[in-house]
Amino acid sequence: FSFIFTDADISSVVLNKYLSNVLSKTFNAITVDSDTSTNDMVAIFATKKIKNKKLNTISSKEALKFEKALAIVCLELSKQIVADGEGAKKFITIKIKNSKTTESAKKIAFSIANSPLIKTAVAGEDPNWGRILMGIGKSGEKIEPKKLIIKIGEFIVAENGKISESYNEEKLQEYMKWDSILIEIDLKQGHEQYECYTCDFTHDYIDINAHYRRS
Repeated sequence: FSFIFTDADISSVVLNKYLSNVLSKTFNAITVDSDTSTNDMVAIFATKKIKNKKLNTISSKEALKFEKALAIVCLELSKQIVADGEGAKKFITIKIKNSKTTESAKKIAFSIANSPLIKTAVAGEDPNWGRILMGIGKSGEKIEPKKLIIKIGEFIVAENGKISESYNEEKLQEYMKWDSILIEIDLKQGHEQYECYTCDFTHDYIDINAHYRRS
């Protein structure tokens, strides 16, 4: 559960509109293992202690500031959910750039983020870009392999349909020891992008989920 409160005097209809506007890039941009629960929810409430009629006009400057602040809060809360995933040791950001559509970028991002092979590779600190390529292909989205640029952190690992000439396994393995990992895919097909967040799969994930009813 995530409960958000504001002291602003905002009607429930308008407040829900603000929340809906920021969900796609916050709470709906995270995944631990692709599964969902009846407990997965976010709610927002207004105490109406502070009067500000302009916040009930979505196009006002004050409203845009409120929505921006709400997006920051929601993103921080949603990232905390990922970081608190069962047995998680590493936080993973998946960024898809230059896609034809946002929806296509989102499908590819979640295809990578939900892949057990990729998540276990990250847990094992293995910069296995072949598994990332698999995740892209598994999405079902049409891509042009020779245009792809795959980066892990700041390191280009694949481009022009093959391993990058600058590929350095030693440097990549050092990067994979970090507790926050970035996987970036440049599709070179358009101008849209999408970013989602996930965590690795460790032995602890299995132990927790195999026995949690008995704990």
